[in-house]
Amino acid sequence: MTEPDDPDLTVDEFVDYCRTQAGLLSGHIETIGTEADELLDEIDAEMVEIREQLDDGDGSVQRTSAPESTAGPDEPEETGVDVAALEEREADLASKQKLVEAKQARMRAYQDLAAGYTALAGELESEAGDGQAAMTRVVEFEAEEDAPAYFEEQTVLEAAVESADDNGEA
Repeated sequence: MTEPDDPDLTVDEFVDYCRTQAGLLSGHIETIGTEADELLDEIDAEMVEIREQLDDGDGSVQRTSAPESTAGPDEPEETGVDVAALEEREADLASKQKLVEAKQARMRAYQDLAAGYTALAGELESEAGDGQAAMTRVVEFEAEEDAPAYFEEQTVLEAAVESADDNGEA
């Protein structure tokens, strides 16, 4: 990356950078969306299996009345449905649902940051006077939005901090 003090920095470079970051975030959103869709498909399939299991159980799901039990007071009534297994599956479904909700929240956060980068690109095009001003605005934006947490690659903010550290500033 170009050194922050480089006078050759241009506004267009930072506009392109912002658009690239927004594009990378969009790719992450797609990936997370696919993962969430796969989990939702698993949940749907599991629900179908549970319904089938209940329907194939003692039949009480389909009927309004069931025959009285012939079991004695100390004998468990046989229902044909493994309640413990169903409860375990229900807990698994709840866990998957929470994971889907977390992925959806993560997608919204990525979408918000991508929209922020896109808006910043437009702002830089129309308002930034030079490359240094554009870089300053990008650094401020990334600090405000905690942008480095969303990327594996180094951001302008991280490069600026690293450069400041290398120059003995802090």
